[in-house]
Amino acid sequence: MTVKMQLARIIISELTENQVIYLQEEDGEREFPILIGIFEATNIDRRVKEEYQPPRPLTHDLIVSVAKTLGATVESVTISDLNQSTYFAKLQLRKADGELVEIDSRPSDAIAVAVTFSPPLPIYVSESVLDEATSAL
Repeated sequence: MTVKMQLARIIISELTENQVIYLQEEDGEREFPILIGIFEATNIDRRVKEEYQPPRPLTHDLIVSVAKTLGATVESVTISDLNQSTYFAKLQLRKADGELVEIDSRPSDAIAVAVTFSPPLPIYVSESVLDEATSAL
């Protein structure tokens, strides 16, 4: 089972290598942090705060463009696993024939893809990951 989440906060600090994004349960109070890189944090932050259009496609734009060119639609992202403090994610794409396929992704890249859309794509977290992530806080 998955829980629908929303991007709650983005914390960017030039003093540390890791940046932090917080996902919060849409219909609840649970939230948890995910450490990400500066490139992904900056891109997510720009997309959320303003209608930023880079002069050239970024990796996340490329993913969306490739899916569209191949006749697929990116539908959602899921944070699917947590193993030794590392989160794992999947992009859900619907092919032209209706088949749903899942593509492995880093959570930061998956969330960056989600916020590339307006409105952003749904972000889900598996219940087991949410339980483990919030119990550690």
